Amino acid sequence: MDHALSGLKALLPSLADYRDIKRTWRGDLMAGVTVGIVALPLALAFGVSSGAGAESGLVTAIIAGIVAAIFGGSNVQVSGPTGAMVVVLAPVLAVHGAGALALLCLMSGVIVIAAGVFGLGRSVSFIPWPVIEGFTFGIAVIIFLQQVPTAVAGTQADSTNAAIAAFQAVTSVDPARVGWALLMVAIVVITMLVTVRIHPQFPASLVAIVITAVLAVTTGMPVDTIGALPTGLPAPMFPEVSGELIAVLAGPAVAVAALAGIESLLAARVAASISDTGPYEADRELVGQGLASIAAGLFGGMPATGAIARTAVSVRAGAQTRLAAIIHGVLLLLVVLVGSAVVAHIPLAALAGVLMVTAMRMISLATVLTVIRSTRSDAIIFIITAIITISVDLVYAVIIGIAAAAFFALRQLAGTSGVQRADLPGPVRPGDERIAVFRLEGALFFGAAEAMLERITELRDIHVVIISMSKLQILDATGAQVITELTSSLERRGMTVLIKGIQPQHLGLAERVGVVRSLRHRNHLFDDLDAAAAHARSHVERLRPVEEK
Repeated sequence: MDHALSGLKALLPSLADYRDIKRTWRGDLMAGVTVGIVALPLALAFGVSSGAGAESGLVTAIIAGIVAAIFGGSNVQVSGPTGAMVVVLAPVLAVHGAGALALLCLMSGVIVIAAGVFGLGRSVSFIPWPVIEGFTFGIAVIIFLQQVPTAVAGTQADSTNAAIAAFQAVTSVDPARVGWALLMVAIVVITMLVTVRIHPQFPASLVAIVITAVLAVTTGMPVDTIGALPTGLPAPMFPEVSGELIAVLAGPAVAVAALAGIESLLAARVAASISDTGPYEADRELVGQGLASIAAGLFGGMPATGAIARTAVSVRAGAQTRLAAIIHGVLLLLVVLVGSAVVAHIPLAALAGVLMVTAMRMISLATVLTVIRSTRSDAIIFIITAIITISVDLVYAVIIGIAAAAFFALRQLAGTSGVQRADLPGPVRPGDERIAVFRLEGALFFGAAEAMLERITELRDIHVVIISMSKLQILDATGAQVITELTSSLERRGMTVLIKGIQPQHLGLAERVGVVRSLRHRNHLFDDLDAAAAHARSHVERLRPVEEK
């Protein structure tokens, strides 16, 4: 009971989260303002791109940003709407409509909280690097393709596949408006690429948005804009719940929850590696992100995750505690309260340009080349994950990528295993040709057991077989069963099997599976080769008179 209470307490906020504020508040304030400025255009753009609307993106950045900062397990993580989540949400909202968003937030948030409560936080550490990079590459491509319809002022396609929608938009452009839309995109891209050279922390996206908005208003360009936004946060509303809708959204909710957990934990891990604010608490981070998605959904927002890029901006701007992320949310709230009329004039094509540049920056050519050049298996895993991410589904991509990585890892591990014919110790004696010593090495598991079985069952004219297991590092149930079957088979053929050197960590498994029972006598277990060889030679000596007759 006490252990459970202490575990639950570790998932909740405490005053210790803010013990350094007296020393760090200036840096946290500056970091919060900086990342808030950076987050504004991204929140608007991600909201529009997902189909939920710019208001939903802002609400998510505000509500989820503050809630995740308070309840999450990272001291510097900045949360809100992200490109990866948009990739998952866009097809879901296209099919089920924006009315399903609140319930989707609630369901996915509960799943993420449950994952944290049941201690699944550290599972993200088992995702191989090529899978993460392939996943990131695929997301970046999808985000870029999702902006094409807006960037060319083309007709919004019905397809939920980003590549197909982009192609359909390009082939259905409005000649009277495509030039203006592309001009907006070009201004944003050039501004962001040029101004970032002035200073890495320069709010390039915000400057680009301001330039295009002023230009659109003063010249009367025929471009689509965000439109009217509320001057405050909407009142919280609990979503309508029905068994039918829950059943329909169950699959998407699991996908959203899986993505929220994976991306948030990856972002928290990156944050811990680039800051000196201590490690993150993985399970608490999941609980915090789940609560953030639920809270955002109640106010009309969308599921949230930790945002790697915004977190990095915050850390580099001086963030030391979670106060920085809270200030980022408060700043965005002030924008809604006093600046919504100005935000309404931002061209949608400009937001598309921001996300196009963001997508391009997500791809590191050097990293991609490193993965591809590392090993053939890693290159295959990267390519498989990226292709499935783009063409099928993000969660399936991670699952299949992990499965592919596991396959190659097991194949490599199986390659380290072996069965070696060894010599008997001491000088050669008459009858030694009737004794075979086999040394098992490396890993004997389901991927390597058959090879051992084939090797030893080829024996002919042998009276005693000694199986040495002292060099065996890994033994699973399949491997133990193969040894059992091998021993029984050799015994039925009239051979005596001796087993030498079962390691203590393997002995329990060997007894449970039946390795020991398959021996003719339990005293056919030996700790060293000399004793096993002596017993084998004595056995052969007893059989020699029979053969001579």
